[in-house]
Amino acid sequence: MKNKPILIVAGEPKGIFLEIFFKSIKKNRFQSPLVLIASKKIVFSQMKRFKYSKKINLIDLKNLNKLSLNNKTLNLIDVSCKNLNNTSSYIKNCFDISFKILKNRFTNKLINGPINKSKFLNKKFLGITEYIAHKFHSKKVAMLIYNKELSVCPITTHIPLKLVNKRINKKIIEEKVILINNFYKKNFGFTPKLAITGLNPHCESILKFSEDLKIIRPAVRSLVKKGYKIKGPFAADTIFLKQNRLNYDVILGMYHDQVLTPIKTLHEYNAVNITLGLPFYRLSPDHGPNKKMFNKNLSNPLSLIQSIKFLDKR
Repeated sequence: MKNKPILIVAGEPKGIFLEIFFKSIKKNRFQSPLVLIASKKIVFSQMKRFKYSKKINLIDLKNLNKLSLNNKTLNLIDVSCKNLNNTSSYIKNCFDISFKILKNRFTNKLINGPINKSKFLNKKFLGITEYIAHKFHSKKVAMLIYNKELSVCPITTHIPLKLVNKRINKKIIEEKVILINNFYKKNFGFTPKLAITGLNPHCESILKFSEDLKIIRPAVRSLVKKGYKIKGPFAADTIFLKQNRLNYDVILGMYHDQVLTPIKTLHEYNAVNITLGLPFYRLSPDHGPNKKMFNKNLSNPLSLIQSIKFLDKR
């Protein structure tokens, strides 16, 4: 198949995903066949709600490899959802089907809709990134919030702030940098220019041990010697100023909000979440399920559109 299909796990039934999915395929034409993994009953209900009309092509998994798919119809793998108030088993079943298809190498492209991590993961994994990495035995992964102008990567992901300094070390910094470097060279054909923030305000500490001096700076020096284009550590409060950020393709930070807050301020919905280090492409819109906006028809589909466009080129 010239354009490999994009598997799409719909995520939370009481979230905004199907709304933004319908908006995305209304506004754009994609070459890669889109295969939605969701409850037929929920999809029909949301189509009616948002007055979206398209013929459904129900897919039998047994015949998947024999099918010639396109986007003239809505390709759907039906997964039963028995309880809308407890959707963990439903979401797990959707993921399991997508994982099985990926392992059979029918495609190498996956998008998942936003998921309530606290309910679905039940504190067993830090996030969906780590959940999927575990399922594919990928020990070295990175969360890249990607925009072609500027991307960011947190060294630590969804952990309490009081644990961040305990999780930072030279090894994990080097692992993230190598993953980012390989991703840019493979997908865009160039070596990215990287900046890395310090942990402490102004990269200074009143304590005897400074992570900026003892961990981050030596990691940067080591990476530079190995040929990587990386500078830092920089103060997090100034690296995102226009005159500074224009010098870099990716800014790495020590914790989630240190880099995700400025990137969302700069790009809003024009960024996507990409997991690096998996044996396939995995993307998701860079926002949550937003239960408060469910059924209101006011949600912005841009991040999902950008996710599909990214995979449509690969």
